[in-house]
Order: sequence, then structure tokens, then C-alpha cells
Amino acid sequence: MTPKEVLALCRRAEIKVVDLRFMDFPGTQKHFTIPAKALTEDSFTEGFTINGSSIRGWQSINESDMLVIPQPETATVDPFLAHTLAMTCNIHDPVTGESYAKDPRNVALKAERYLQSTGIADVANFGPATEFFVFDKVRFDQNEHEGYFHIDSGEGEWTRGQASGGAQIRRREGYFQTPPADTLQDLRTDIMLKLQECGVEVSGHNHSSATGGQCSVGLAFGPILKIADALLQYRYVVKNVAAARGKSATFMPKPLWNEHGSGLHLNLSLWKGGQPLFAGSGYGGLSDLALHALAGVLHHAKALMAFCCPTTNSYKRLVPGFEAPINLTYSFRNRSAAIRIPVHNSRPASKRFEFRCPDAAANPYLAMSATLMAAIDGIQRRMEPGLPLDKDIYGLSPEELKGYESVPTSLEESLAALKADHEFLLRGDVFTEDVIDTWIWYKQTQEVQSIRERPHPWEFAMYYDI
Repeated sequence: MTPKEVLALCRRAEIKVVDLRFMDFPGTQKHFTIPAKALTEDSFTEGFTINGSSIRGWQSINESDMLVIPQPETATVDPFLAHTLAMTCNIHDPVTGESYAKDPRNVALKAERYLQSTGIADVANFGPATEFFVFDKVRFDQNEHEGYFHIDSGEGEWTRGQASGGAQIRRREGYFQTPPADTLQDLRTDIMLKLQECGVEVSGHNHSSATGGQCSVGLAFGPILKIADALLQYRYVVKNVAAARGKSATFMPKPLWNEHGSGLHLNLSLWKGGQPLFAGSGYGGLSDLALHALAGVLHHAKALMAFCCPTTNSYKRLVPGFEAPINLTYSFRNRSAAIRIPVHNSRPASKRFEFRCPDAAANPYLAMSATLMAAIDGIQRRMEPGLPLDKDIYGLSPEELKGYESVPTSLEESLAALKADHEFLLRGDVFTEDVIDTWIWYKQTQEVQSIRERPHPWEFAMYYDI
């Protein structure tokens, strides 16, 4: 929509308030609200002032003023708030008027423009497959004298001994379960319909692999910026539908020990002039260009993990036996590889590869931008991916895995990889040195260090009787 069309929508839908939303640096959505009459055509160029020093990882207090610029193409009538129009915004510097480098949406916008400037392609299409958990109740705390979490789920295997209908889902057997064991069918349908109301294309939904409420609602593929915006909307809808039903939704990658975690599998394909570029006669039906792109993602995967698996909890998902990749390999059909070439059909438009390392906690703007930049680097340098690994990686011996690199085992390791390997992200000013340095600093000081300092409940079980 244009600004005029947004204002017309406000009149037609009897909008009384406008909610302006953006994503902070680590990946949490923020918002503030204005009266509908305060939104004019000039608002889409002049914006609204916020305090950038109160947003994590952004400005110092002596340079705190920032501009929030509504993006008319993102306008949608909020399905939860009465008489409310919602818009996603870009962040700008009020002095220079330039887009703010640490605005995640701006990073994705620059990645899209950089791809076009290379002449390789004009569209990077991403198809995200993301998972989340919905629990009945959750309690958690950590202080000087106690630390715990407690999760309630009526369909969780651990509730079988309680008075119930006996339809709990066995551990790791949640995939495609039907009611009554699947207690969340109606909730997921509500999520799907609400997303469609908001203009987000949905491919379907299902119960995912874990017990205890793991869900998946699939999104259709589309250009990087559109899909990153859609994932922001996705999280908002999921959490609000769950809250309306008295439940709690989380995109935390691994909330349950000894269970499957929640991934954000990224399907990537490049297009030019309306034609797909990834179909060919190479391995898995891919073109040489696609294999170069795949090789670039594998080559830079350890650095990408700092954005794609951005929490300390992320690395509890990346362990053998839970359908999460632990080796940096690629394969046709094989879900234990870091990159899978899906078997769907032979149509050129369907040819893509799936990067399976990212998880549901990733900031979608940064994760997809970094993945695209790695793919571009692989194409420009004509990287070769090496030999595929078409076996169940979890069942291979150390000798058979020799020569295949593993994913990082901690956020700290991924941050070190990013520090050593980020030149490819700086091209086209997509990421900047300041963005990279701030990301590493924030993650090290606010997350890695805070976990390192605190005793873990299981340490008491292992060490209290020493």
C-alpha cells in the first residue's frame, strides 16, 4: 500500500489507534501507539521520535534520539486489538536522515539491494519452516539461593501419572499426531487463520516431533524482507493466540531436556527476471550456481551460527539424535545434514536448498541476511561444496566422519568464529564493523557471561555430595 491507501484503510476500517512496531537488536519486537489522527502522509517521511538509548544494543544516552519511519506496505489491521492498525517501521538517524545500521530490518533491506547490485540475481526467496512450543503453564526463576523451571503440558509424556484422559504423546513421537493426543489443533488453526487475516501466506500446520506441545505453522516462500517481516508477525500472532487461550508460547530453542528442539529451517533459492536459478543437472538437481551458493553457506557456517543460533540455549538443540544437524555437510533428502536438498518435485521453481542449523530464537532479519551474504560469497568465489554425505550421520563412527567439520558447541565458539570470519558480511555495507562488534559484545557480556556465573540445578545433582 501507499501512504494514501493506508490512510484510506484507516477510515474504511474505523481505525482509532496506530501501533508502530520494530525489532530491537537482539530480536525482540517493540512497539508504541499513537492516535489515528496523528498519522498523516508526512508521517511516512518525517517519522516519530523515540529514545534509542533505552533499546538494547543501540544508542548512548547523549545520542539517544532516533526516528521511527512507518512502512506503508506492512500495514495490517491487528486481529487482537480493537480499532488498531499495525505497521512495521524502519529506524533512521534524525541528524543525517540515513537508515540506522543497527536496525535489523535495515540490514535485510541492504542485503536485498546488495544481491541486486552484484547482477547474480534480483530476488532471494526464503521459505522458513519454524517451530515453537505451547505450554499450559510455565514457572521459572534464578536468584542467589534458588534456580528452577517448571513446565505444565496436558499432552506432555511426564503428565501420564496424573489424572487425565491417558492420551499423552510419547517422548519424540509428536510428529503428525492427531487429537485427542494433539491438544493444540484448534489453536494452530486459529494461528493460521489470524496470519491469513494479516496478509501472511501459510502453507499449513501440524504437531511437531516433541511431546509437550511442539507446533509448526509453515509459511509460503517469498523475498527476504517480506519473509522477515512475516516472521515478526508470526511470533506476534502465535504468542497472542496462546495467551488468549490461557497458554504460553515460546520460541526458545530447547525448553525440554531429552526432546527435540525448535528449528528455523531456511529454504533458499535465487531468481532473476522471474526465472529460478537453482535448477540444473548437478547433484540433487541443482545448478552450478546453487552448489556454489550452498558451498558458501557451509564455508561460513560457523560464523553464521552467531546469528542463526544466537542463544546459549541454542547449542542444547544441536546434539545427536534429535533431527538437528551436528556436522557441516550437505545431502539429498538427509535431515541429519546441515544442508538438505529437499525432494519435492522436478519443477525448476521448486529447486532450493534448506539450511537446517538456524533455530527459532534467531532474529530473522539478521539470520537470513547473513545466510544470503554467505551464499553470494560462495557464488562470487565459485566455491565447491565437496562430497555430499548421504548416510545417517548420527550412526557413523568417528573414523567415517573424519574430514567433516562439526557445528560449534557453544555460543561463545560461534562468536569467536564470527570475529575471525566476517569480511563477507561487510560487503555492500550490509553489516558494518559496528554491528558485528556490538553483537559480539552484547552476546558475550549479557548472555555468555551471565550463564557462566550462575550455578546450574544439575550441578547440585552431580557435585553436592563431593
